[in-house]
Amino acid sequence: MTQRGRRRLATPAYNITAPMKEPVMACYFGSWAVYRPGLGKFDVEDIDPFLCTHALYAFAGLQASTGTIVSLDPYNDLYDNYGKGGYIRFTSLKKINPDLKTLLSIGGWNEGSIKYSMMVSSATSRATFITSCVKFLLKYGFDGLDLDWEYPTMRGGKPEDKVNFVLLLQEMKASFNQHNLLLTSAVSAGKATIDLAYNVTALASHLDYVFLMAYDFHGTWEKYAHHHSPLYAYKEDKGATKTLNVNFAVRYWIQMGLPPSRLVMGIGLYGRCFTLAKAEDHDVYAPAPQPGLPGPYTRSPGMLGYNEVCEKQLTEKWSVVRDKNMVAPYAYCGRQWCGYDDVKSVTVKTKYIKSLGLAGAMVWSIETDDFHGTCQAAQGEEGDVREDEGDEGSEEEDTTEGKKTFPLITTIREILRDGRPIPRPTPPPATISTPTTTNTTTTTSTTTSTTTPPPGPPPPPSTICHREGLNRDPAGDCTIFYICHQVGQRWLAWLFHCPPGTRFVEEMQACDFPDGHSACPLLPPVTDPTTTTDTTTDTTTATTTTSTSTTT
Repeated sequence: MTQRGRRRLATPAYNITAPMKEPVMACYFGSWAVYRPGLGKFDVEDIDPFLCTHALYAFAGLQASTGTIVSLDPYNDLYDNYGKGGYIRFTSLKKINPDLKTLLSIGGWNEGSIKYSMMVSSATSRATFITSCVKFLLKYGFDGLDLDWEYPTMRGGKPEDKVNFVLLLQEMKASFNQHNLLLTSAVSAGKATIDLAYNVTALASHLDYVFLMAYDFHGTWEKYAHHHSPLYAYKEDKGATKTLNVNFAVRYWIQMGLPPSRLVMGIGLYGRCFTLAKAEDHDVYAPAPQPGLPGPYTRSPGMLGYNEVCEKQLTEKWSVVRDKNMVAPYAYCGRQWCGYDDVKSVTVKTKYIKSLGLAGAMVWSIETDDFHGTCQAAQGEEGDVREDEGDEGSEEEDTTEGKKTFPLITTIREILRDGRPIPRPTPPPATISTPTTTNTTTTTSTTTSTTTPPPGPPPPPSTICHREGLNRDPAGDCTIFYICHQVGQRWLAWLFHCPPGTRFVEEMQACDFPDGHSACPLLPPVTDPTTTTDTTTDTTTATTTTSTSTTT
């Protein structure tokens, strides 16, 4: 591992309103969204660290040859070998919001099931995996692990996976408790999968939360149009299809022994889309032999992010239909058909969560919400809207007034909080103070006193903060950088010092050693005897971190 893999940021000082008992608002972050084009690109610094109570970085993987956890995208996830350091940047969001819990999610559909089945098959291989997870989580500063094995006993797995998965959770939780780490799992909402894969009562006793993936009930693997996340069954659903809805899945998990206080209901921030056989036949169950056309950002046939759906509704003539049972809308334009969730439907779903006393809500995933806030006209003016049989959901109040970023997640969170605003930092004074003595507390450390120069007169906050997240010093001092967060029409900014001998490289969004970077040379050190900063050497990581926090 290179020295970049051991770098840490300093902690800013500010006050957060103490929360009441907080419902869970868990947000998955699909880290590959950084590779999306144009307005679809979404990176760690685009995450609002106050929006969610739990943020989950997707995905890590399992290395079959060693049975240990690994990064699936080392360039994006790690600082090693000139990587981007996504893990540490992600967990450093807690420097802005200390109440945020950051988890690493391992698995996902593309990881398959076979190697997970092999890993849980013996006590020795489980112990190897658990040990690797603890080291991995602590190394990168995560607060816990989310297991997204899709699915035990299936896709090449073995029948004994059902028992072995519980053994893994039992042994993993015992180990995690020693390090105060959270353990969660994303689970299927399909009855057939639940029956085969999970011993619900045993599973629930070892997990802090169960994230129910209450979406993808339907999709392009079927040859007809249907909503992928209906709250209740559609009127024409028959037989086993009557179980393919959110309400059945939630109540079935509870019936099978999962306490509601552990169940976090998932809401998809995307649509499943189809190409209809005939444009004039556009009801649910209409023949749809092909996936829908890919969107400009996700670029995946058969699905569109909510941001892509609402952008299309701004520029194309889509007809929106709301069914009183499914609640969530579907829309069609020509032969294109998409079922998705919007502000109105997530309002109903969140009230449903509260009515059952569930732990909270989970979303997949934050980067497909309307994070730029450009689509709200698609909520207020939906074109042709057909309400089937007195749509109950359509009468919910539309809360999207003006430009609102992350409208779906914001709506969910505010309803979970009974309308109370999302807690954010208490606005500090509007000026930048001179550096004051600060302490960075670390384990096994020795502290010496050194001096650092105070920064020169700061530019206005609008000049300091040109984007959310990490910003270079506009005055050209490469030894410092700012973490910026926009609150309303003003910016909050926290000043950080890079470790000695390093400088801030905006392209990397990190402090790095000068080698290989021609721009922005290091300034010569200046000693100011009137200002002191504690320098703490962490013998665990063998790095030196100098920190001074200020605000605007």
